[in-house]
Amino acid sequence: MHIAEGYLPPLHAAAWGVAAAPFVVHGVRALTREVKAHPESTLLLGASGAFTFVLSALKIPSVTGSCSHPTGTGLGAILFRPPIMAVLGTITLLFQALLLAHGGLTTLGANVFSLAIVGPWAGYGVYRLLRRSGVPLMVAVFSGAFIADLSTYCVTSVQLALAFPDPSSGIAGALAKFGGIFALTQIPLAVSEGLLTVLVMRLLSQSSKGDLARLGVLVPGAKKEAAVR
Repeated sequence: MHIAEGYLPPLHAAAWGVAAAPFVVHGVRALTREVKAHPESTLLLGASGAFTFVLSALKIPSVTGSCSHPTGTGLGAILFRPPIMAVLGTITLLFQALLLAHGGLTTLGANVFSLAIVGPWAGYGVYRLLRRSGVPLMVAVFSGAFIADLSTYCVTSVQLALAFPDPSSGIAGALAKFGGIFALTQIPLAVSEGLLTVLVMRLLSQSSKGDLARLGVLVPGAKKEAAVR
């Protein structure tokens, strides 16, 4: 999900930047509304952004010789909805590109699209679907974080396959190769991230129950929601 500086062809890099821009603009408006309406959310917003920054900055060697990262976007998407995570994810990727040499400025649009847009929306969609189906909260949180992580790397595989199709098997062949390198090896990390997100959510349900109820994570009046689900 950190496609390196200059790795994508210029046309692809520009196209992903154009595709990501409307989501980020919408996210800025959503973030502004949230802060104005609920200034007390600032601390939790900062914590969500820091969670994403720290997890996605971890470089874990992959069995393929590449490296993998958790993403950390599932937590913020569940708490504040995907549009706000588009902003927090963009800020995270920008600082990582400038300070840690993770990703790059020319590939920022592609990285934002995979980590800050598709990941949060996919994870939040699964989370909401499971909650509406009556699935316990922590199971839904785990599933949302897992899907947010894994879908990010699936999109990265698609981005690379479109940019570098296989000479003999084309985009499909390239997708199979990149998917094997990134998506399949990401599954253990996605499981670990899901478990960590559940742990963080349990801690928040004990220390910030009022905020979680206001954000719709905890259902007001459900006495055993935090403890059991």
